[in-house]
Amino acid sequence: MNSSKSPGLAGFGILKNTTCHTEKKISVFFSIIFMTVGILSNSLAIAILLKAYQRFRQKSKASFLLLASGLVVTDLFGHLINGAIAVFVYASDKDWIRFNQSNILCSVFGICMVFFGLCPLFLGSVMAVERCIGVTKPIFHSTKMTSKHVKMMLTMVCLFAVLIALLPILRFRAYQIQASRTWCFYKTEHVEDWEDRFYLLLFSCLGLLALAISFLCNAVTGITLLRVKFKSQQRQGRSHHFEMIIQLLAIMCVSCICWSPFLVTMARIGINESRSKETCETILFALRMATWNQILDPWVYILLRKAVLKNLYKITRGCCGAHIINLHMWELSSIKNSLKVAAISESPVSSKQINLQPLSSTGH
Repeated sequence: MNSSKSPGLAGFGILKNTTCHTEKKISVFFSIIFMTVGILSNSLAIAILLKAYQRFRQKSKASFLLLASGLVVTDLFGHLINGAIAVFVYASDKDWIRFNQSNILCSVFGICMVFFGLCPLFLGSVMAVERCIGVTKPIFHSTKMTSKHVKMMLTMVCLFAVLIALLPILRFRAYQIQASRTWCFYKTEHVEDWEDRFYLLLFSCLGLLALAISFLCNAVTGITLLRVKFKSQQRQGRSHHFEMIIQLLAIMCVSCICWSPFLVTMARIGINESRSKETCETILFALRMATWNQILDPWVYILLRKAVLKNLYKITRGCCGAHIINLHMWELSSIKNSLKVAAISESPVSSKQINLQPLSSTGH
């Protein structure tokens, strides 16, 4: 009954002796709340991104908006599909033997869990790379990072995530019903076969690699923005520095905090084989933490925008009574101004003009 070679019976062996019990009413409530909040949040973020795309059609900002839209759309469909299947499982009293005789639903659920888990992480790393190139190499970004190239990258990322999700099916290795009987994934109990360990390690390593790339590129971007800000005597683009650094910190914190427990847990199961001591409650908690990433991702783009940050700054300044920091006018296009400042700081001609500017002002 535990054999993963027979798809019709895959995972049914754990339904008899499961030690992970979840309260049905509470679990259904959390599933519905997660799905509803995720769908509403991502829908609002999509509307904001589409409005921004219609307003700003610069090449530099179009690439960022396309990647952000792809990330939010992926999160939206992840909540919609996975949430709907989870609610159906709870509503059917988790009786997999009754509605999953051919293991089709479990396979679809497992494929969706892997795809909608890895794809946002991949897109986040691609966005970090794009932002890093845009800040450190603005001329290359403006000439090479076109909308066509961004769409190709989005397609390649999605196809790669689909390939990883379909890999067990192509190898005739069925997805397993987990001990909580509420979701399907790779085999996580009594993992002894090398191929089962390979899938767990592949998933966790790809996810951790995407987080590492995002962290590294965002760190380079933040350091470059701060260096340009302190080296340049112009006030131009200062609002974008403040906005961009806060967004980078928020995205890194949300992704690392939400995804690290689940990825590390899967890696420990794959490495420790059958000696793994990870309990069902631990895995379920890590999974819910990962789900929060898809809920919080759109709010980074909803709340940490120029207009919202400006109002929050005014409120904070009014409450604290601080008059040290002066609020300068926010530029119409932050990304355009940031690229302009970065290009000026790296250009030798511009640096000469900036050095000669005090002499001319002294002469006047």
